[in-house]
Amino acid sequence: MRKAYEQIRIEHRIFVGPPRGCLILALLAGSFFTLRYADAQTDSAASTDSGRPTRSLTLSRAVELAMQNNRRLKLAHLSVADSEAKRTIARSNYYPHIKNESTVLHVTELEGIDIPAGAFGHPTATGLIPGSSLRIGQGSVNTYTSGTGLVQPLTQMFKIHAGDRAAAADVRSAQIEETDTENSISLLVHQMYFNILTAQAHLEATKRAASATSVSESEDTRAVAEGRSLDVAVLQAHAAYLDQQQSVLTQQLAIDDAMLQFDDVLGLPLGTRLILDGDSLGASPTVPPRTEAIASVTASNPKVLAARQTVEKAKAAVAAARDAYIPDISGLARYSYQSGVPFLVHNFGTFGGVLTYDLFDGGAREAKLKQARIELQMAETQLQQTEANVAIEISAAYDKTEQLQQLMAVVNEALKARMEAARVSAQRVEQSADLASSAAKADAAVYDTKASLLQTELGLFLARNNIQEMLGQRP
Repeated sequence: MRKAYEQIRIEHRIFVGPPRGCLILALLAGSFFTLRYADAQTDSAASTDSGRPTRSLTLSRAVELAMQNNRRLKLAHLSVADSEAKRTIARSNYYPHIKNESTVLHVTELEGIDIPAGAFGHPTATGLIPGSSLRIGQGSVNTYTSGTGLVQPLTQMFKIHAGDRAAAADVRSAQIEETDTENSISLLVHQMYFNILTAQAHLEATKRAASATSVSESEDTRAVAEGRSLDVAVLQAHAAYLDQQQSVLTQQLAIDDAMLQFDDVLGLPLGTRLILDGDSLGASPTVPPRTEAIASVTASNPKVLAARQTVEKAKAAVAAARDAYIPDISGLARYSYQSGVPFLVHNFGTFGGVLTYDLFDGGAREAKLKQARIELQMAETQLQQTEANVAIEISAAYDKTEQLQQLMAVVNEALKARMEAARVSAQRVEQSADLASSAAKADAAVYDTKASLLQTELGLFLARNNIQEMLGQRP
């Protein structure tokens, strides 16, 4: 490159005067330092990448890594375990509760029974009965009690059953959310994988365009040196070249940012340099016909299923609020031991039942029942809205796939036209009938159209994946 610039500078000294020569020299110096700066940036990036871990990755392997390491999915798993534990707590109320209660007490003063002498008589044969005053103590100042009892709820079973229904709805909601999270993360991996492949294709096309602009700048510089063009042509060509270099750097930075985000989604160390395999995508997924998908989406879409579980939970809340009017009746049995308590044997049993009922609570039960019914109406309305939204979304997704299919046909035709134009331009350059920059620009246009075609194909692939995700399937 420097030799070419030196040759241009020599030719310029021969054919142009000093003012124009100074302008061209300044412009060429700027071009030279720009190229050196770009080369330095490339070398710096290469040296930086050499210290970063590098990993080749197929699409299927990327999905597996996300399923193993993604933190959002781990939270979904923990949410299921948490809901199952809460249901176990709710179901435990069905069974009798057995507990032991033991006490040790010290009484500062005890009551007793005083019997004066002769209270029971004064016969001559025996004398006073009793012969002296007596005091009969009642218990001991230190008492010890220990009892193990069982309480079995009876009428509370209605409210317990309602709580169990609500807890079961929470478990199913968490499981639906877990499945939906798996599907959405798989879809996200596909999206990020495709975006990086598309960005890399556009980056290659931009590099080709920058190379073509460089060739055009060299031709304009030679034309100015030979007096066939004005100095402004070189300035415009150089500005166009710098614009292309800026586009290259901008796209490279965008790819690096996307790689960092992809590392985070996959659970890899941040900064891992990923080499994506574009040949591992496989065939585009197949989706059912539009009418079939719209008819079945309400039976399989995670959002609809979660909304139905919200309705079930609201129904359980209404039942629990209604059961609050039933008196609480519990059966109990207890076996106790005591020491120091008057008039009780050391070991004894207790059997019976307990009834409790709120005679007046200020209208709280009625208000809670009204609130539960309102929440049920809200949940049912939200379910209807969710079903309508999902039907609209899947219909729009099918519209998008049809548009992308039409766009693919258009881009394919455009690619054929640009390839033919590039072939003709290359022949004209061989025959010295056209400039080399024309062939370079035509080649860059071919790569740009190829990148657009790849973007359209991957967009169609992703749109079908999106339909699969709406139908509750993992992409």
